[in-house]
Amino acid sequence: MKRISLTLLSLLIVTTLLLTACGPKPTDAPIIIDTGRPTVEAPPGSALAKIREAGVLIVGTSADYPPFEFINASNDFDGFDIALIREIGTRMGVRVEIKDMAFDGLIAALRAGQIDAIVAAMSATPDRAQQVTFSMNYYVGTDAILVATGSGLTFTDAKEIAGYRVGVQTGTIHEQWVEEELIATGLLQAANFTRYERADQAVLDLKNGRIDVVAMDFFAANAYLAQGGIELALEQNLAGENMAVALPLGATELQTEIDLIIQELQEEGFITRLGEQYLAGGLE
Repeated sequence: MKRISLTLLSLLIVTTLLLTACGPKPTDAPIIIDTGRPTVEAPPGSALAKIREAGVLIVGTSADYPPFEFINASNDFDGFDIALIREIGTRMGVRVEIKDMAFDGLIAALRAGQIDAIVAAMSATPDRAQQVTFSMNYYVGTDAILVATGSGLTFTDAKEIAGYRVGVQTGTIHEQWVEEELIATGLLQAANFTRYERADQAVLDLKNGRIDVVAMDFFAANAYLAQGGIELALEQNLAGENMAVALPLGATELQTEIDLIIQELQEEGFITRLGEQYLAGGLE
């Protein structure tokens, strides 16, 4: 009986080995998690197809605009926009590579194919929409008028800054607002208007008395206010800050993919949590 049992056991082992050898083999294919989002078809050669094929989303930003984008103490890109685009990249299944450049050079870099997208607290304006394709808005903000500490300047309306030396960052909606509402109307002399490549340069000149006021995003202003030497003179929505991800003109599949992800992040409360983390709960 013992010999028979051993024989049966041997037969069972051999049978198991044969079935294993004939069965399906393990695969290295990635596990696809169903998010419930529709699959966006990407025709060969489309912007979305190229990103998926490369496995990387190259994003341009201007990392001088905390709390939206900045370099942190660990010498890494950080901020509301950076956290958002990294999560978008994760949900697209690709790596995100950040490139820092001057704000007013971002659209040119996108149009030249040097980057795949822009995330830089950029408002979706009609003028810009002629050059790029925008995602849905992920943030609606307000603006700030800054003055040097001890200047004594206060305003009840932003147009009152026309009597002073004004500074803004080049390529922003604040530059456009000053040009259209103050210079074109004759309220502000062009000689009293200074444009800066980076926002921190404008703030430094404000502290040093080279200009009298700076206009910028309200939450970006809060980050500079925390450094001292400047004061908030007025909070006012100047030109409607409707921030969105800028994409190559006509990149409809990529736009659809990112819109679906932004909507998903909004519904999950992810973007609200980013607002609480980076904007002190100031997300609208």
